[in-house]
Amino acid sequence: MTLPNQLTIVRLFLTVLFVAARESGMMWGATIAAIAFGLAVLSDYLDGVLARRLQCETDFGRLMDPLADKVLIAAALVLLAWSRDIPAWAAIILISRDFLITGLRQLALSHGTVLAADPAGKTKTASQMTMIGFFLLRDAIGEGMGIAAWPAWVVSIGQVLIAASVFLSIYSGWRYARAHWNVVVRSGKKL
Repeated sequence: MTLPNQLTIVRLFLTVLFVAARESGMMWGATIAAIAFGLAVLSDYLDGVLARRLQCETDFGRLMDPLADKVLIAAALVLLAWSRDIPAWAAIILISRDFLITGLRQLALSHGTVLAADPAGKTKTASQMTMIGFFLLRDAIGEGMGIAAWPAWVVSIGQVLIAASVFLSIYSGWRYARAHWNVVVRSGKKL
C-alpha cells in the first residue's frame, strides 16, 4: 500500500480519535480533539502532495481520499452543531452541499465522465477547515485556561467564519452544478 493511501487510512483513525476525545468529557478532551483534527488536516494535505510527487495515485486513493475528507468534515460539523457552536441549519447546508456534489460526480461517472474539482470547492473546503479549526482551538484554549465565556469579539469571529463557510459552500455548489448541469439533463433521458 502506498504512503499516501496509508495517510488516508490514518486520517480515518484520527477522525475516530477526534470524535471520541471531543465527546468523552475527559480532562483535556477538547485539546486532544483539536490536535487530532489538526493532524488529520495535515495528513490530507500530505497525502495529496505525496501522491502527485511520487506519481503513485491509485483507485483506492481516488475513492477513499475524498471520502475520508467528507467523513472528517461531517463528523466535525455534527459535533459543533451538537455542542451549539454552530447552528444546526449551517451544518445541514454544508453537509448537504457535499452530498449533492458527490451525487453529481457519481452520476457523471456512470455516464463515463469524470468531473474535475472546481477551485471554488477548494476555497470552500479551506473555509470549512478554518471555521472548524477556530472552534476547536477556542475550546482547547478555553479548556487550558479555564475560560467558560468568551468576549464578544471572539464570538463575532466565529459568526463571520460560519457565514463565510455557508456562503462559499452555496456559491461553489451552485457554480459546480451550473457548470455540469448537462450531466443531470443527460441522465434524465430514456435509454
